[in-house]
Amino acid sequence: MPSYSFKQSLYAAVCVLVTSAVGVPAVAHENEDVLDEIIIKAGRWQNPTGAAVSASEGLVGQVEIDSRPRLRTGEILEVVPGLIVTQHSGSGKSNQMFLRGFNLDHGTDFATWVDGMPVNKPTHGHGQGYTDLNFIMPELIRTVEYRKGPYYAEVSDFSSAGAAYMSTFNRLDDGMIKLGVGENGYTRLFGANSLEVGGGDLLIGGQSHFFDGPWVGVEEDLKRYTGLARYHRKTDSNEWNVMFMAYDAEWDSADQVPQRAVQSGLVDEFGTIDDTVGGDTSRFSLSGSWHQDFANGSLRARGYWIDYELDLFSNFTYFLDDPVNGDQFEQVDDRQVFGGDLVWEFPRKGRHSQSVGLMIRHDDIDEVGLFRTSERQRLSTVRQDTVSQTSVGAYYDLNTEWNEQWRTSVGLRADYYHFDVERSTLDVNTGSDSELLITPKLNVIYGFSDSTEAFFSAGRAFHSNDARGVTIVTDPVTGDPAERVDPLVASDGAEIGFRTVLDQRLNVSASLWYLELESELLFVGDAGNTEASRPSRRYGLEIPLYYRFNDIWTVDVELSLSRAQFKGDDPGGDEIPGSLDRVVSAGISAQTRTGWYGSARMRHFGKRPLIEDNSVQSDPSTVFNMSVGYRVNNWDLRLDVLNLFDETDDDITYFYTSRLPGEPAEGVDDIHYHPMESRSLRAHITWRF
Repeated sequence: MPSYSFKQSLYAAVCVLVTSAVGVPAVAHENEDVLDEIIIKAGRWQNPTGAAVSASEGLVGQVEIDSRPRLRTGEILEVVPGLIVTQHSGSGKSNQMFLRGFNLDHGTDFATWVDGMPVNKPTHGHGQGYTDLNFIMPELIRTVEYRKGPYYAEVSDFSSAGAAYMSTFNRLDDGMIKLGVGENGYTRLFGANSLEVGGGDLLIGGQSHFFDGPWVGVEEDLKRYTGLARYHRKTDSNEWNVMFMAYDAEWDSADQVPQRAVQSGLVDEFGTIDDTVGGDTSRFSLSGSWHQDFANGSLRARGYWIDYELDLFSNFTYFLDDPVNGDQFEQVDDRQVFGGDLVWEFPRKGRHSQSVGLMIRHDDIDEVGLFRTSERQRLSTVRQDTVSQTSVGAYYDLNTEWNEQWRTSVGLRADYYHFDVERSTLDVNTGSDSELLITPKLNVIYGFSDSTEAFFSAGRAFHSNDARGVTIVTDPVTGDPAERVDPLVASDGAEIGFRTVLDQRLNVSASLWYLELESELLFVGDAGNTEASRPSRRYGLEIPLYYRFNDIWTVDVELSLSRAQFKGDDPGGDEIPGSLDRVVSAGISAQTRTGWYGSARMRHFGKRPLIEDNSVQSDPSTVFNMSVGYRVNNWDLRLDVLNLFDETDDDITYFYTSRLPGEPAEGVDDIHYHPMESRSLRAHITWRF
């Protein structure tokens, strides 16, 4: 690991490099106008005063998304203040996420949409609410709109911690071809262009992505292919679009390793115990939207069809359950998803504006299964199910301006869920169940001025549980009676906060929040899944600050502190495994008038309890990334340095029982971790035409 003095020297060199770029004389004035336009388009600097209903919502544009160096596609969500994206397995798998004291696993309790299509998957083969964003091409994301907390009537399942809405571009001003190469076999080719067709715009984009990783004894051999075609047309009174997306990937994995195996020299910390794990996945979708303005309001309609498959092989406990063949298991998910929504927005009459929404979603899950395997060959079936799951939601939202200072947003939402396990390996575990949940929302806003507002927000949200847990009678492994889980699990929260946005220079907010869940979902190491646990409570403080010194320099600091505990007395303890106590993210970026640009970022997340009695904790983790680039004519040259100081911290840490060859039959309780990837360089060249 580099010494601290080396870190100081290297960081100083970066600052000198960027500063020297700023010192080059400015060019023609029209370039300043272009630069200002680019900066203004970044969502952070759009003043939300009079429109936002809480201190914990925001908008981020493509300029800021692109400026941040990323190791993984899913890290696009780290533009949400306080949200951390990591990985404990191969690059083709969904990322691990943390927010507001939650270990969100692969997305539970944080809802994500892309152009109106839900990404979270209920009753999933690997984990409830599984969110895989690897089908995204970051260059085509126009905005990310985030809303933290349970205060928004239009947000549905998996939204207790918050939600993010990603929107892709309708058209591109310029076509582009981008080639990226880097260490550890990183290669990425991306291209996109817009064409005028039939009075509208046809956007076409695609990418090929390959990566081996820094692992010892196994190469990821990631192969990822993505495509998008979108047609958009707009008139004076309406607009509509239709979009097709395609994604296919396969990879090998280096899963987390036990600490004792690394300390004994059995494996390198970048090694793996089982070198035959990995997976493949695909996602194809067809979606569309239509928006029409009328004299008495506007109507928006959206619909989607998604075809999705995942075949995932994992081994977290090695030889604990099967000393001969090992504990490798396969998780399968094969489904089609159909759905859409209608939203009617009424024109403002006096003090009031209103909106009404209706949405429906149906998951036709042909197969969701768990199998015992060895070297990706099936040995036995643990459970194999066919599931049909339907949800219908409706909401009403009333916004009122009482006077120049006070306004309110009052919402009411109703969600009905029907779960039907049509076939299962044990007939007794088939069945159906339904539940209706009403969730109220309230936001009170006081405006001090055109730039500063204070907020009080309160509301209820929920996450659904796995349909198999809703109808289960007998444990398919032990044959013992099993306890069913509630279909829908409510959460209640509130916060107070403020926001100030001044002259497109300063954007600062703060929020003090509280949240209670009726049941916590926790990761289970020996199953690679989540299970319902005890009620919990969380509270915390968030302070994001963004400041533009001038038209060149921008700095941001995001602080998130939280405390998470189980409710009630339990001799095992009240700490929630994996819950973060602090997140700090900071960055400085520059875009000069001479074509030079760059950024340096730091991300830190604190220690986490790994067991309920807090007797075992993870270490904190800190990483620095940077990028330096130069734009000239139609060319853009950029170098990203990921894990700048070659930190040896961990991306993810768990504590559970596993067994290595020669160890006692009952196994050993140990820390299992996935190391942060070592320092790597990635160079990109982009041609715009």
